[in-house]
Amino acid sequence: MTFKHNFKKVLSATAFAAALVVAPAANVSAATNDASSTQQSATATSQDQQASQDQAASQSSAANQSSSTSTSSATSTSTVKKVAKKTKKTSKKKAVKKVAKKTTKKKATKKAKKTSKKSTKKTTKAATAAVTASADQSQATDQQDDAAKKAAEAAAKKAAAKKKAAAKKAAAKKKAAARKKAAAKKKAAKKSAEKTAKYWIAMRESGGYYTARNGSCYGRYQLLISYLGGDLSKKNQERTADRYVYGRYGSWVNAKRFWLAHNWY
Repeated sequence: MTFKHNFKKVLSATAFAAALVVAPAANVSAATNDASSTQQSATATSQDQQASQDQAASQSSAANQSSSTSTSSATSTSTVKKVAKKTKKTSKKKAVKKVAKKTTKKKATKKAKKTSKKSTKKTTKAATAAVTASADQSQATDQQDDAAKKAAEAAAKKAAAKKKAAAKKAAAKKKAAARKKAAAKKKAAKKSAEKTAKYWIAMRESGGYYTARNGSCYGRYQLLISYLGGDLSKKNQERTADRYVYGRYGSWVNAKRFWLAHNWY
C-alpha cells in the first residue's frame, strides 16, 4: 500500500514537470507565428530536443521511482524480516520464559512437596518423640509409683514388724513380770511356809524358848549342845538350826513332814 502511494506521487510530479515544459513551448510558438520557417524549424528542433530531455527525465524519474520502490520494497522486506525475527525472538523468549516459569513452578512444587514431606517427617518424628517421651514419662511415673508403693509397703511392713516386736517384747516383759511375780509370790509363799513350819517345830520342841534344856539338847530347836559350838545365843541358834534342817531335809516343810511321821526331826 505504501509502495503504490509513493509511485502515484512520483507520477504526479513527473506530469507536472512535463506540463511546465510543454506550456512555455506552446506560448513561444503562438507568439512567433509570423516568423520565418527557419525559426519555426529551429523551434521544432528545440521542441524535439526538449521532448527528448523530458522523456529522458521521465525515464530517469521512473528509474528513480523504480529504484525508490525497490529500496522501499527491500526496506519493507527487511523490516518484515526484522519484525519476524523480533517476533520469533520474542516468541522464543516467551517460550523460554514459559518453560523457565514452568520449570520454576515445577521446582517450587517439588520443593514445596519436599518441604511438606520433610515437615511431615519432622512432625511425625516430633510426634513419635513426644509419644515416646510421654511413654517414658508414664513408665517413669509408674516406676516412681511402684517404688513409692513398695516403699510405703516396706514402711508399713517395718512398722508392723516393729509394732509386733514391741508387742512381743511387751508380752515377754509382761510374762517375765508375771513369772517374776509368780516366783516372788511362790517364794513368799515358800518363805511363809518355811517360817510356819519352823515355828511349828520350835513350838513342838521347846515351846518357843531359847533357854529350854533336855539332856544334851538345848535351846529353841533342841539342838545338840555340840552343834552350837559353845555359842548359845539366839542368832547362833537360828543360824545353826537352818543349817541343820536345810542340810538334812532341804526345807523346814520337809522337816515338819518328817517330824509328823517320826515325832522328831
